[in-house]
Order: sequence, then C-alpha cells, then structure tokens
Amino acid sequence: MLILAAEVFDDGYVLTLCTKALYLVLILSAPMLMSALSVGLMVSIVQATTQVQEQTLSFVPKIVATFMAIVLCGTWMFNMLSTFTIATFSDISRMGPH
Repeated sequence: MLILAAEVFDDGYVLTLCTKALYLVLILSAPMLMSALSVGLMVSIVQATTQVQEQTLSFVPKIVATFMAIVLCGTWMFNMLSTFTIATFSDISRMGPH
C-alpha cells in the first residue's frame, strides 16, 4: 500500500508547522525591532527636549542600531533558522511512499 504525501502531512501538521514558523519569525525579528524602537524613543525624547523636529534625524541612528543588532545576534538567528529548516526538510524527506 502506498502512503501519499497528503496522508503524512495532515491538517494538524501543517498548522503546527505554520505556527512554529510564525513564532520563529516573531522571535528572530525581536532584536532588530527592539533596538530600533529604543533608539527611536531616545531620539524622540531628545527632539522633544531640544524642539528640533527634523524627521530625518532619527533615521540614521535607527539604521545603525538595527545593523548592530544583526551583527550581535546574527549567529543566534542563523542557528535558530537553520535548526528549523533542517527539521522541516527532514520531515519532507520522510513523506511519500515507503
């Protein structure tokens, strides 16, 4: 008897895989978002204090903070993403007729 891919990857598995992928995206984007948010808040406080309302003033510090977060957390992010990818591909290799 042949086992088709539709029987191996049922609705529950696909839903679990999508949930894990969305959670991983949330976790992996957190360092960049938090650094940009904190730098943007600090620049906004300085702008409100000095009454310098230039819109482009906060852009460069946010970009620098985001790239620093990528540099500092890059290996951790790569390890988490590669673990998820390896697990997904190993599940794909087990599907189909056996």
